Amino acid sequence: MAAPPPPGTPGDLDPVRLDRLARRHLWLHFSRLGTFGEDHPVPVLARGEGCWVEDVTGHRLLDGLSGLFTVQVGHGRPELAAAAAQQAGTLEYFPIWSHAHPPAIELAARIAALAPGDLDRVFFTSGGSEAVESAWKLARAYFRATGQPNRHKVIARRTAYHGTSLGALAVTGIPAMRQPFEPLTPGAVHVPNTNRFRHPLEHDEHAFMLAVTDAIEEAILFEGPDTVAAVFLEPLQNAGGCFVPPAGYFARVREICDRYGVLLVSDEVICAFGRLGHMFGAQRYDYLPDMITCAKGLTSGYSPLGAVICRDFLAAPFLEGTASFAHGITFGGHPVSCAVALANLDLFEREAVLGNVRAQEAAFEARLRTLADLPIVGDLRGAGFFWALELVKDPETREPFTRPEGEAVLRGFLAPRLWELGVIARTDDRGHPVVQLAPPLVARPEELDVLCERVGVALAEASRTFVGSAVGATRT
Repeated sequence: MAAPPPPGTPGDLDPVRLDRLARRHLWLHFSRLGTFGEDHPVPVLARGEGCWVEDVTGHRLLDGLSGLFTVQVGHGRPELAAAAAQQAGTLEYFPIWSHAHPPAIELAARIAALAPGDLDRVFFTSGGSEAVESAWKLARAYFRATGQPNRHKVIARRTAYHGTSLGALAVTGIPAMRQPFEPLTPGAVHVPNTNRFRHPLEHDEHAFMLAVTDAIEEAILFEGPDTVAAVFLEPLQNAGGCFVPPAGYFARVREICDRYGVLLVSDEVICAFGRLGHMFGAQRYDYLPDMITCAKGLTSGYSPLGAVICRDFLAAPFLEGTASFAHGITFGGHPVSCAVALANLDLFEREAVLGNVRAQEAAFEARLRTLADLPIVGDLRGAGFFWALELVKDPETREPFTRPEGEAVLRGFLAPRLWELGVIARTDDRGHPVVQLAPPLVARPEELDVLCERVGVALAEASRTFVGSAVGATRT
């Protein structure tokens, strides 16, 4: 047996030492750094296998969020580590700026073959925000190159999250995330999303669909069709809690975009690569976008990589003479990341990952429906391996928690309790409070059972604590 590493080396997993260093030097993302202290150490994950992860104290947790909607094929896959090592030993890095390398070429061709319609051009980035930023830049550049320079605006949905760079943040429809960084890139307009819960038309699918798609057309007309470049929509909206589109929604949006010459961008940073049981969310909901933005599941998180997948006509203005799309990213199309992505897609085929999601979806939803009977749960919505439970203060009136009350439920109670129970889920309040579940796409029935059972324990306890006298029992 090898000797343990000396203290202070990367292999030293002493929890106290790592917590001290993390609190002193590591700036955690989207985190309240003041939360952590001697009595509240930073959670430090050290290893993972399949659907499970383990922290440096040995506490084992079921990863009910796939890292961050990312680890599609599960943790600890030696095939992906080997692909990275092999490529790093061959060509560790070279930019795709007027050059190419085999992994980027092969991966671009493979993605194009998997994408719907004539989405045959692939522009690589190193993540999802960069993909959204690049898509907006491409829309502007395309229209400028085709004699429509006034088309620069984009339309997106309220509460939708599209990224953190200033352009992608402008597309994002969450005021609390935008305000600290304003002024943002100008030109983004926001319309209602597809949240049925509490909507006056929630029980009339067709009328609801018309209302939320009419809003897109009205925004185009109000802004002036000759100024609007693109509409950015997720197939199934993440922020706010897995808002599912009504029947006919994307067919009508496609029709509206075509009528006014506006590009339709399907933001699939979360939904692509199997999250909804199809390679792309656009395939599940049967529409052809002009661009697909993606990242996360492309490599199952084993190496950073994103992409904008474009229809052929968008590349046409840049294919001749001295024309160029003047945009690029140092690590976009990184050879190691592309090699990992190719190996990841091999696993998708070899292990029928999409088929597993489709086969398990109905039973997973049925398990979650039992949790929806708890008094604190007002709504369950989602698809594939991507679900949200919206929490309410009163199950009969659907009264939402106030912001301070939601804070107490989510961060004060549920987040630490779920950790204690050994499960990772997302407790989020970018809209009303929700608990989101998105397990690895290789999860089996027994793992889905554990996930739902442990989340159910936490929600039942939260019901008894926060919902009032009816608490604890399920609704009849």
